[in-house]
Amino acid sequence: MRVVIHAPIPMPPAEGEAITVAPGILWMRLSLPMALDHVNVYALEEDDGWTLIDTGFDSKHARATWQALRDGPLGGRPIRRVIGTHHHPDHIGLAGWFMATDGAELMMSRTAWLTARMLVLDQEPRPTPETIAFWRHAGMPEEMVAKRAAERPFNFADMVHPLPLGFHRLTDGAKITFGRRSWKVVMGHGHAPCHATFWSQDDDLVIGGDQLLPSISPNLGVYASEPDADPVAEWLESCGVMADLAEPRHFVLPGHKLPYTGLPTRLRQLIDNHHGALDRLHDALRQGPRTAVGCFDILFKRRIGDSEFGLALVEAVAHINYLRHRGMIRQTGNTGPAALWGT
Repeated sequence: MRVVIHAPIPMPPAEGEAITVAPGILWMRLSLPMALDHVNVYALEEDDGWTLIDTGFDSKHARATWQALRDGPLGGRPIRRVIGTHHHPDHIGLAGWFMATDGAELMMSRTAWLTARMLVLDQEPRPTPETIAFWRHAGMPEEMVAKRAAERPFNFADMVHPLPLGFHRLTDGAKITFGRRSWKVVMGHGHAPCHATFWSQDDDLVIGGDQLLPSISPNLGVYASEPDADPVAEWLESCGVMADLAEPRHFVLPGHKLPYTGLPTRLRQLIDNHHGALDRLHDALRQGPRTAVGCFDILFKRRIGDSEFGLALVEAVAHINYLRHRGMIRQTGNTGPAALWGT
């Protein structure tokens, strides 16, 4: 029998407020200045304070929201621990701030911590030559390349508080305790390397971060830092591992959108959606060669605007890489600096 995906709590908490989603667990939401306009964060009650799952960006608005949460639903009790599901700035932006203000300990995977700390320290006034070459190779229009090459790019330090030296490492398969529960750590890959999810051993809860979203698929991107990466394969493998663990009873607390049940069905959807995109792409490239950017209409089936272009580009390259690593397509030529891919 197919398990239905269901959101038991139909509306999110207002900013600065919280909803109790399980005994001792508060769901809160912080706004983001982008199309995906929010991130979910969770506070789990401890005997001497709170454990936080993710934090939102570091911004004046986010700090003010956290102050309202501290004064209100968190009852003025200290933050003892921050757990970062993965290294992206909407999830660990204020981790260092809580370490500085509350003496909180930080728990992340080693890869996530090293990546975040490196990116905070790596501040670029303009896109690097490697990034510009990567854009051109993928087929970004030259006028867009010129415009973006002259602009200051997003830097992690814009939205992530400095991370002090020292953290507690999360490893795949480890058993840890927080929020008065025992949890099994299960690492996912593809959206972010060593993305931690947490599976309660005492009740039906799963903390899913961006690995287990209910109604959208997270971005799977390839960047100039590792142009031959294969995040789609990593993602599909991770979904398969978690599908073997998922049960209809599980109640998932995701990084965005609404908490939900129906995890086995959702994982099947996530797997099928990418296989469908790969099949469409392979069929299109059999009809004639395209650049990665030229595959937008096949992969996304809608017009991609300027604000979405960068994320669409890195995801298109990711799907191209999946097919080429398996010998299903090859580079057939160039149009200017852009690679053409076909069968």
